[in-house]
Amino acid sequence: MPPTSIYLQKSMPSASRPERLRAVNVGLAAAIARMEEGAPTKPAPANAPLRTEEDEDELTKALEKLQLSTPCATQQPARVPATIVHSGATVDILNHAAVKFVHGDIDDDVYLKTLKKWTQDSHDKINQGGSEIPEGYNQGDLYLCPGSLDAIQGALGTMCEAVDSVVGLPSPDTPSQAFVAVRPPGHHCGEDTPSGFCFVNNVAVGAAHAYLKYKINRVVVLDIDLHHGNGTQAIAWQINEETYRKQLEGEAGAPHEPGLQVYYGSIHDILSYPCEDGKTSLVQAASVSIHGPHGQHIENIHLSPYTSEDEFWDKLYAGPYSRLLQKAGEFLENTGKSSDDVLVFISCGFDASEHEHPGMSRHGRKVPTSFYYRFARDTRAFASRYANGRLISVLEGGYSDRALASGAMAHLAGFLEDDTHPVDPTWWSRENLIALEAATKKRRGGRPSNTTPPVPWLARTVELFASIDASHTLAPISHPRAPIAASDRTLRDRKPARASPAASPGKKIAAKKGAAAAITFTDEESDSVSTDASVPEEGGAAQSASKKLPRVILKLGPQPNA
Repeated sequence: MPPTSIYLQKSMPSASRPERLRAVNVGLAAAIARMEEGAPTKPAPANAPLRTEEDEDELTKALEKLQLSTPCATQQPARVPATIVHSGATVDILNHAAVKFVHGDIDDDVYLKTLKKWTQDSHDKINQGGSEIPEGYNQGDLYLCPGSLDAIQGALGTMCEAVDSVVGLPSPDTPSQAFVAVRPPGHHCGEDTPSGFCFVNNVAVGAAHAYLKYKINRVVVLDIDLHHGNGTQAIAWQINEETYRKQLEGEAGAPHEPGLQVYYGSIHDILSYPCEDGKTSLVQAASVSIHGPHGQHIENIHLSPYTSEDEFWDKLYAGPYSRLLQKAGEFLENTGKSSDDVLVFISCGFDASEHEHPGMSRHGRKVPTSFYYRFARDTRAFASRYANGRLISVLEGGYSDRALASGAMAHLAGFLEDDTHPVDPTWWSRENLIALEAATKKRRGGRPSNTTPPVPWLARTVELFASIDASHTLAPISHPRAPIAASDRTLRDRKPARASPAASPGKKIAAKKGAAAAITFTDEESDSVSTDASVPEEGGAAQSASKKLPRVILKLGPQPNA
């Protein structure tokens, strides 16, 4: 089994709830703890030399001499071939080739400059009673603050660092697969069109980075988020169109370099955002199946309801859902013979989970938790056959804590499983998830639990989580927090988007849709347990609750430099 890197973004994702990354980290810690249970111990050979303090000093000195591209901290969990990387990588969106390849303009990087200005002006705009998001963009699923730029650039930097690790230095000991936990997500963002909490497209930038730096000319993107990745598909279409044009010119005798070709395949709910309003162009885009003509390679598969897991696996997963990888394989077989120029991405959203909030997945298009395990395992085999094992999974959507934790747990287990590290799907049974939530429950003030869970895997999960979670919510606080001053700021009304503003030449900005009303689920007997104060769908329609919810008040503390 190839080693796996887990990239955790250090920069606080101001454009999204940090609790969601926390839930993902709980799932990752639980997966590692479970894999360790069944992993064999490997005692050192009898003749192996013992490492002395002098050896450790020499190793430390050697590491200090290395010129690392980005500041990060790594950990190696015991007996599991996975490395946890707390990535401090970042990029300057105005001076990074891959970012400009996806989101830049030929004459001037209008969108990137505009995005940076939005974040810089956001505080003053809100103080003046306005919105930091200009009129014409959806006010319900786009939020910014001055710290959002750090989060956006940190997500892109972490994405590119993962590509460097998987593609840049191939060797038997170099991880050939990675899971990248970053926020904000990216798959709804087109070339210059932010939507659905997405301001840049992380996977598209990662693909461009692999192409520009490592000559990866063929990329497969497999999107398993509940919602169609309209931004990623639009970018893939533009890239393929340009490559096809150059190919035709080359056939006519013009000199040209091999261009980037992208296969985009998605399994999603056609009834949910961005198609929920039934807008013709969005529904058509989310239903396209084209393979070869005009240089396009797109496959869209609609999620279907099921009544039993047997029906899901025997009828849906083995039937229409299998086309996602089947068509990806045909794309690679028809466009080249070598696997040296291929990289596989998963746009991994967990919001199609059976444990997602009913307000998010209200059309009954779900998948069992084991889908994330099985899909990771099958995509690993696909990448091994076509891409020298190079595979990067990137976090997209997911809103319920239970959906995120269980999905991340199952997904990482699918990455790590082999003959010596067997996986048991009962790990993410409902009973075990309730126990996991109780053991890792976020306590007031971040105080750790006074007792260690008696179950070994839970105790190990808590230990791992405390060391890998960026928020350190289980670690003791060394000093009391300053009191948070009250504020009369409230979440702005989620109104349907107005007509989009004029786009830059040659580009279009699609109209967005209003987001859902807030619903909180905290009942332990429900399928989803979350501490989120609100659960808006990405542009979803308003959802009524059985009882009136209190008004949400944002309490803002002092400026960090105050």
